[in-house]
Amino acid sequence: MSASVPAERSEAGRKPSQVPQGAGFALAVLTAMNLLNYLDRYVPSSVKDLFKKDLGLTDTQTSLPLTAFVIVYMITSPVFGSLADKWPRKVLIASGVALWSLATAAASLAHSFAVFLLARALVGVGEAAYATLSPPLLADFYPAERRNRVLTIFYIAIPVGSALGYILGGQVGVLLGWRWAFLIAGLPGLAAAALVLLVKEPGRGRFDIDAGAQPPAWPTALRLLASNREYVLAVAGYTAVTFASGALADWFPTFLNRHRAMGLDQADWLTGFSAVVGGLAGTITGGRVADALKRFTRHPYLAVCAVGTGMATLLACGALLATSRPIIIAFIFAAQFFLWWYNAPINAVLVNTVPSAMRARAFSLSILCIHLLGDAISPTVIGVVSDRSGLSFAIALVPVMLGVGTVIWAWAWRTLPLAESRNVAVR
Repeated sequence: MSASVPAERSEAGRKPSQVPQGAGFALAVLTAMNLLNYLDRYVPSSVKDLFKKDLGLTDTQTSLPLTAFVIVYMITSPVFGSLADKWPRKVLIASGVALWSLATAAASLAHSFAVFLLARALVGVGEAAYATLSPPLLADFYPAERRNRVLTIFYIAIPVGSALGYILGGQVGVLLGWRWAFLIAGLPGLAAAALVLLVKEPGRGRFDIDAGAQPPAWPTALRLLASNREYVLAVAGYTAVTFASGALADWFPTFLNRHRAMGLDQADWLTGFSAVVGGLAGTITGGRVADALKRFTRHPYLAVCAVGTGMATLLACGALLATSRPIIIAFIFAAQFFLWWYNAPINAVLVNTVPSAMRARAFSLSILCIHLLGDAISPTVIGVVSDRSGLSFAIALVPVMLGVGTVIWAWAWRTLPLAESRNVAVR
């Protein structure tokens, strides 16, 4: 599908002033998909000990399905970044959502570790299409000054979906068994896949001065992205935080169950409810604070990422060290609140710091990086260390990596010069 210059753009090359028709519908459908995306992703973590017992697995093996999902997800993301240059993005997204929904439901039929692992790996193919293409598609519906606010709405679905994954998985897993949890989580995505086909795609780069520019070849894109310090540091901090959040999401309910005497359904409920309350409030607050700081500091989006993650680091230490249930609850809710501050601002940085013709490639490369060195390995790293030294020791890696992300983003905030607009034609 070729990009064209919007009709309302004048001969002088002025950017359009109006949001195209159907932008709200596109935002609603893609946000609903994002919710289902994270619901599907965290159902396995909520029923980890249930399928571990049924399939006779070790701690390391219970984390391999999430690792397999993430590895496939990150490897296929650049593929969809390239396909987006030739095919309508909504068709690729719909195909991906349908695939991940069927794969999630198919896990309920597994009676061996190999089949279960394969089903979870296929979820990664479907989600790669959606996660790579949705933010650039939304960026074409809204101008730069509104993207942080729009992405705040879009990324609110992450804590809500994650929470539903824990709560639904925990409750259904205890009442009906872990197989029903996967079946119920997977099938609604088919309806979302049908809805996205009704989205009317805007022109690519509609609100940017390089509208209609052809995407660069991958070697050129890699060279340009590697020379973009803001992009590199944003992705580096994102990678460290993704390592920590992936490990926490996969292992915290199990940690509470084993070492803090909580029932599995209680541990899942606490993790899920803290994610939805803290994450919802944190995502909204982080987005609003980032916009409010534009008048007071350079790189306000990076500033919010650094401050929020720094607070989350300290509070995560408290949540892991506390033994009193009320104190654990207070710390984990507060940690979730600050942890989610980065959610919309860091993705706004990724959208705004590269030319529109490179956004699909930039997002696919960031997905590859944050998962290759982040949550593709962190759950298994925790599982391996847990098998050897105990889960209490292994899960201490969570605040350590949050601290690394804090330092990188704080360095970027305080040292990067004010950049001119990155929305320039690719040469």
